[in-house]
Amino acid sequence: MCVFPKHYPFNSNEPLYYPFEGSVEKGWDFSRFNPQFFRHLEKRVKDLMELGIEADIILFHPYDRWGFANMGRENDERYLRYIVARLSAFRNVWWSLANEYDAVGSKNITDWDRYFKIVQESDPYQHLRSIHNMVNFYDHSKPWVTHLSVQTHYLGDIGKWREQYKKPVLIDECEYEGNIEYGWGNLTAEELVRRFWEGVVRGRYVTHGETYLHPEDILWWAKGGELRGESPERIKFLKKIVEEAPVDEINPTSLTSWDVICGGKEGEYYLMYFGNARPAERTIKLPQGKKFKIDIIDTWEMTITPLEGLFEDNIKIKLPGKPYIAIRMIKVE
Repeated sequence: MCVFPKHYPFNSNEPLYYPFEGSVEKGWDFSRFNPQFFRHLEKRVKDLMELGIEADIILFHPYDRWGFANMGRENDERYLRYIVARLSAFRNVWWSLANEYDAVGSKNITDWDRYFKIVQESDPYQHLRSIHNMVNFYDHSKPWVTHLSVQTHYLGDIGKWREQYKKPVLIDECEYEGNIEYGWGNLTAEELVRRFWEGVVRGRYVTHGETYLHPEDILWWAKGGELRGESPERIKFLKKIVEEAPVDEINPTSLTSWDVICGGKEGEYYLMYFGNARPAERTIKLPQGKKFKIDIIDTWEMTITPLEGLFEDNIKIKLPGKPYIAIRMIKVE
């Protein structure tokens, strides 16, 4: 959720309000905030809070035609202290220092370090803090970073990042379900759901976006409105699977191999996901001395088929031979 208006394809209109006193024609006084703009922003954050939605507040971005991406350090710092003072009381606020920080040419790593510390020091409630990349990673090991906020379509590196930084990994841009011309915005629903399952089973978090062409240029990704895609319902189904898990976290397990990923809790709970593969059977070596009940999950059709009986040791399971299948294994006490 950007604070500043964004100039980008499908997002070229003028905003309703501007953050500073002044005008497009005459320029801006960066020392004078526009209270109407910030009251409007506060109302939108409150609306989200009442819906149970976290607001990841994006403080800077490079897609600018108004001069807000290049205000100078003094004005940047004044703005940061002001917005943290205004929004930190909302319990659903997260701070994202930037969308694609490495494309903001007016700022360097020293600036980002300084801005992180200002947000950290100014926020009495210590909301979550991160920064979103285009290509180059910020050093997430720095103490003011609470979690990784990653743009990537390749989810195989999640385990490496978990081990390197010892912090939660949020894949907040793995591309979008839609049909626009740009490669990042024309995934099928099946592919986006597959990426969600892969990310979750690898032990991390994934966020959704939608970019279907609209006759009035209203892409959900840019301007909200109604979701039209097929992925949200299936992501909701995945959420239900996660909430039903008898463990607090889903982490990588020893049942992961070169051809399949498996998350859960060792010896207690396993969620094995095959993605695009479509095996007709699978041999699994379960922990010795423990019995499991097993379900076959069709992640696209959103069905759960329990297998009869209990399973232990080395087993071979018949599978549907179609893509997007998962196996859930729960230890029986």
